[in-house]
Amino acid sequence: MLTTNKVPPRRVVLAYSGGLDTSIILRWLQTHYRAEVICYTADIGQGDDTAQAEKKAYRLGAHEVHIRDLRDEFVSDYVAPMFRANAVYESAYLLGTAIARPLIAKHQIALARSCDADSVAHGATGKGNDQVRFEMAYRALAPEIQVIAPWREWDFTGRESLLEWAQSHQIPIPKDKMGEAPFSVDSNLLHISAEGKVLEDPSRPAPEFVYSRTCAACDAPDRAREIEIEFANGDPCAIDKKSMSARQCLELLNEAGGENAIGRLDLVENRQIGMKSRGVYETPGGTIWLFARRALESLTLDRELVRLRDSLMPQYAAMIYNGLWFSAEREALQTLFDHNQCYVNGLVRVQLYKGSISLLGRESPHSLYSSEYATFEADEVFDQRDAEGFIKINALRLKLAAARQKVQPASALASVSSSDEVVDV
Repeated sequence: MLTTNKVPPRRVVLAYSGGLDTSIILRWLQTHYRAEVICYTADIGQGDDTAQAEKKAYRLGAHEVHIRDLRDEFVSDYVAPMFRANAVYESAYLLGTAIARPLIAKHQIALARSCDADSVAHGATGKGNDQVRFEMAYRALAPEIQVIAPWREWDFTGRESLLEWAQSHQIPIPKDKMGEAPFSVDSNLLHISAEGKVLEDPSRPAPEFVYSRTCAACDAPDRAREIEIEFANGDPCAIDKKSMSARQCLELLNEAGGENAIGRLDLVENRQIGMKSRGVYETPGGTIWLFARRALESLTLDRELVRLRDSLMPQYAAMIYNGLWFSAEREALQTLFDHNQCYVNGLVRVQLYKGSISLLGRESPHSLYSSEYATFEADEVFDQRDAEGFIKINALRLKLAAARQKVQPASALASVSSSDEVVDV
């Protein structure tokens, strides 16, 4: 049976970033509920100083602070499976924020159980997607646990009243947060996103200072960079002949892509709750990874399998976007998408230059491409006369439909006749 926030929590595990909002939530949970608060910070490559976040949490009265390094798990168990499906939301977004939430929630629930906590809390707002993603994961993993969403509970009317409360409760406020921040940022090893404030008018370009992981195309090197990526069972395993983990591959591709202006996206997307929002995303390494994967799949996967996967991909991407990573339907699709990944092995060579990725070549020991069949020169394996019967069989339904057009149904004739009647007035 699901609990509700009507029962005062005794011990809460808070997803804590160390930023201003979750610091305010930490103190609010203590003053509003008189609960013990255990802070949980997931290191998924966002680049924050976790040691400073830990010190700050204890200064604000945290009962315990737990930091989990989830970078390898994030890439190998979440990003890589998602990319095996070639998942892209609304034809553009590589789901950098959405794919991180189920991992964070999973370890938050595990910590809550080990600490005998009766509640979990997050800092997502009531307008966004993340509240859904966190809470769908909580319900899938621990349906009995109580969920506290302060942004849906407290009475603060806006940013100014929130900051006033923070000052009155001795919460340090960085100088650049005195007033409304210019935009909101979320980052991890896969991407960095920005939205709000200076980005709320989609008719205006994003200011250059919004971007932090990629340079502008005009500032990228004048010399192209070539990279060779090796894949094993659908996942990257080596860069320029140096073996490394999927996480290390992504880190290197992030660096190369960022230096060459790869992976910028300005998107107006449809949030799950019904409104449109504008997001500016930087996903340099993921953009290269996905581009190279598709090039290798063009060699190694059967045509109909790829068509089936691509027809189902939008539904899979929407599942991740909408917080359904732990659903039975996502897991079923994952099994389908992963089935033939044992053939996605080989090398892909790409060129990065001023915001563009070009394919230089691809090869695989499991290639389905045959130069003997594909050649335009003389060959001994393909009898071109066979194509005539193939065309006739495939055109049969078109031939029958054309013949039918010569005989109009009586109802159609009656309709034409009635429409041609002249009515005297």
